[in-house]
This record gives sequence, C-alpha cells and structure tokens, in this order.
Amino acid sequence: MTDKPRGDVTETELAVMQVLWERGAASIRQVTDLLYPGGATSHYATVQKLLDRLEAKGFVSRDRTLHVHLFSAQVGREELVGRRIQQVVDTLCEGSLVPVLTHLAGARGLSEDERRALRQLVRRRTRKN
Repeated sequence: MTDKPRGDVTETELAVMQVLWERGAASIRQVTDLLYPGGATSHYATVQKLLDRLEAKGFVSRDRTLHVHLFSAQVGREELVGRRIQQVVDTLCEGSLVPVLTHLAGARGLSEDERRALRQLVRRRTRKN
C-alpha cells in the first residue's frame, strides 16, 4: 500500500480489524459469522459498510479477483497501537512519553522479562542517538 491510512478507526471498526488480524483475509460473510454468530441480514449489511469505510480510510484492502471479495488488513495491530499512543502523548502529555511510560510501568508490576526488554530497548535507542 502506498498511501498512509487516514484518520482512526471506531471501536466497531476495530472489532472488524481484530478479525482480520487474527484470521487473515476474509469475506464479508466470514467476518459477519465471527462477529455475529447466527446473525441476521442486517449484521451482514453492517459489516459490509464497516469494511467499505475501512477500505476508504486505507486500513483494509479488497481483493476483487475472485467472485467473493476478500478483505485484508493493511495496517498491523502494532501500527494502530502506536498511532493511538502517539495521539494520547500529543493530546494529554504535550508530546512527552515520560508520563505515559511512568504510568504503564507503575500501573502493574513489570515482570523480570518485561524489565529486561525495556532496558534493552532504552540501550538500543540510546546507541542510535
């Protein structure tokens, strides 16, 4: 994909993205069946509209080569997490990561593996600067 996705995803669109991240390429029917087991026609129409919006925003792509169109995520979970965290940092913390990192580290005890990974990350970032 050449264009960067525009905007953000709603909570309902996020549910569709999670299906695509977990399952991979899927048809509207497959996504509907996973989100609304035993769902009605209105659920199918809802998922179709959500996929159309996500495609227009650049978060999913559609393979039109088959009779049944398949949709795939074009933005990974990590990228979306990063975008949302950056919005919080910019909006609430005036661009500083320190309050967010302090909160995350203090909100629950970090395991030894998590502390080790964090130290390695800081060392790598320090070497790059």
